[in-house]
Amino acid sequence: MTDLVQAASPVVMGILNVTPDSFSDGGRYADLDAAIAHGVRLRDDGAHLVDVGGESTRPGADRVDAETEATRVLPVVRELTAAGVPVSIDTTRARVAELALAAGAAVVNDVSGGLADPDMAGVVRDAGCPWVLMHWRGHSRTMRELARYGDVVTDVRTELAQRVEAALAAGVAADRIVIDPGLGFAKTAAHNWELSARLPELLTLGYPLLFAASRKSHLGALLAAPDGVPRPVEGREIATVATSVLAVAAGAWGVRVHDVRATTDALAVWRATGSPRLATTAGTLAKGGKR
Repeated sequence: MTDLVQAASPVVMGILNVTPDSFSDGGRYADLDAAIAHGVRLRDDGAHLVDVGGESTRPGADRVDAETEATRVLPVVRELTAAGVPVSIDTTRARVAELALAAGAAVVNDVSGGLADPDMAGVVRDAGCPWVLMHWRGHSRTMRELARYGDVVTDVRTELAQRVEAALAAGVAADRIVIDPGLGFAKTAAHNWELSARLPELLTLGYPLLFAASRKSHLGALLAAPDGVPRPVEGREIATVATSVLAVAAGAWGVRVHDVRATTDALAVWRATGSPRLATTAGTLAKGGKR
């Protein structure tokens, strides 16, 4: 498998939740055959990775035990890997990550940034695999209460830097680390938009950045009906594509999305027009430049 952390082109991570209660597609792919079919479809639509998750991290969600999570994800990881689909495992648990890596997963996507399980760093270090460190302040049940910041971008940058330093201190190689600002995790809609607008400030940390806004509630609120009812998740795809392309133009390494085909189509247009970059100091587009 190509080293995606060093990829020159934007990486597209397709979302495959094998849970009964995820906010967007809970229950849709809980059946193994349905999960495998969808994972293969995501790959065929252009996903560089299919991100398999067995525990919902939507706001307010209850945790499941490690055995339940592993039982959900391991057969899917094995079957997709056997079918030639590159897989990342979306988990905060070291044991689940270890088992998924043994089953063929190539990347660990940890929404806790290593905070939920102190053994995660050792698993990643020993495997030598890429590790996505997301900004996180607490589990789903309590994270709404933790959405308090001075300046959200400055605070998130500082806390991500701490997670990177901890990973490096544990022996994880610097070229295995990807950061994620954690939109929606202990963040209000206003926080999400501020982070989206100021991604270059997070990129000064010097690590590839994964941007994950797909179908999230701040998009639903933005697109609310005249009566104030948020746009349902099924109607947020165009907004998701727009945020993803803007993030890539701002320098994001990759995007995590439900609708892979629409995203890859939009990124094909972006590349065909010269891969323009958003200027960091003015409201104009700058062409070229390195991520």
